[in-house]
Amino acid sequence: MKATLPTDDICYRALCARDARFDGRLFVGVKTTGIYCRPICPARTPKRENCRFFPSAAAAQTSGFRPCLRCRPEISPDAAAWRGTSNTVSRALSLIAEGALDGEASVEALADMLGLGERQLRRLFEEKLGVPPIAVAQTRRILFAKQLIQETRLSMVQVAEASGFGSVRRFNDAFRKLYRRAPRDLRALRSAGAEPSLVTLRLGYRPPYDWDAILAFFAARAIPGVESVENGRYRRTIAFDGIVGSVDVAPGPQSLVATIRLPQLRALLSIVARLRRMFDLDADVEVIGAHLSHDAELARLVARRPGLRTPGAWDGFELAVRAVLGQQITVGGARTLAGKLARLAGTAVPREATGHDSLTHLFPTPQQLAAADLAHFGMPRARIAALQSLARAAAADPKLLEAKHAHDDVMARVLALPGFGEWTTQYWALRALRDSDAFPAADVGLLRAASNGKRMTAKALMERAECWRPWRAYAAQHLWAADADKRSEANV
Repeated sequence: MKATLPTDDICYRALCARDARFDGRLFVGVKTTGIYCRPICPARTPKRENCRFFPSAAAAQTSGFRPCLRCRPEISPDAAAWRGTSNTVSRALSLIAEGALDGEASVEALADMLGLGERQLRRLFEEKLGVPPIAVAQTRRILFAKQLIQETRLSMVQVAEASGFGSVRRFNDAFRKLYRRAPRDLRALRSAGAEPSLVTLRLGYRPPYDWDAILAFFAARAIPGVESVENGRYRRTIAFDGIVGSVDVAPGPQSLVATIRLPQLRALLSIVARLRRMFDLDADVEVIGAHLSHDAELARLVARRPGLRTPGAWDGFELAVRAVLGQQITVGGARTLAGKLARLAGTAVPREATGHDSLTHLFPTPQQLAAADLAHFGMPRARIAALQSLARAAAADPKLLEAKHAHDDVMARVLALPGFGEWTTQYWALRALRDSDAFPAADVGLLRAASNGKRMTAKALMERAECWRPWRAYAAQHLWAADADKRSEANV
């Protein structure tokens, strides 16, 4: 089944206009050059009869086209227009980004993780992206390698390792086959051998992007010692396979700029994938906003904040703990408790591992939290018991809170945990699973913002929100932002 695209005439008009709204939604292959481009490519527009249009970079490459060296498809926003109609493909792409098809992993194993058959998964990928899952994984590796070559000073051996190739030989062969030249010939930064633990990369998105709003969200909840927000930048501690480091994210021109400090290069692809989800970089806010604007009240809120995103989370277990900590107390109170918990049960890290004085601890692992003495933690005993039950369950099953099961199964697992009601589970799914349709209808702020001063029940809000599907999470974010604005104005 062919992936859905606008008509060729519409695609060509978008290309002629270099329309940024189509960036990531389509790619154009030029028959006369054998190169594929983004619709915003600055090169001279090819003739209509020489163009072929594709729904993904992987589809263009599978058809024999090479990536353009000018518009750089590797930094294009991921296609997201279909995400509301296929949570399965969205979750599959997240797993692929985390390395689910690297090494000896199979498409059959990926399908098992998602709770469906291999044939059905292949069909969904062909329908939405125009290629099978393995082609997406291969394209992801080679484009990420190209980005590392052009934006970092890592050696070619380091680039091969960081981009998920099993060997330098396989990396060189894949690169020569696609680009018809050696990897080092594309190096913009000629001097290699810089500090291998420090890598700075651009993370593209489709504008607009409300950086101030998402940064304010993280600032209000930043865990002391684990996270910091200063001078318009977000920072936090991270760890992979026992190796400690940090990430530093700041705004750039139509991109975020991420500085990653971690000696373990194999983790780079996973880190970038997490950051893209955490900062919601693959959302198509124009499509989402147009859908939500059918509601007159939401239309006003969308117009006020057209680039609003739904903040994600670095780690599902960490967010689950924070959700329990935040029950029945203020955001500031939950932040303070989370910092206290990090100091009590987390791992202290030296400054040289993170590069920042404000980053002093890793958030506790499930094993650390399960073993911690919380008798004098300053919380009700029932909530302490819920925290440690969560920690023991996550320690016993490391995949308990990962989207590596059918979606409803993950939600059921979380809802069954002590201390997790419908509100907590929906909020966790919104941020940790990146579920675009999650909606914690019982939230006081949502009810306050949606009611316009009148009484409203969670049931009534759920009924109203039916027409917001499949983007109820974004509707919630607009309502929360409006509620925060009203309370801020009331305090002036």
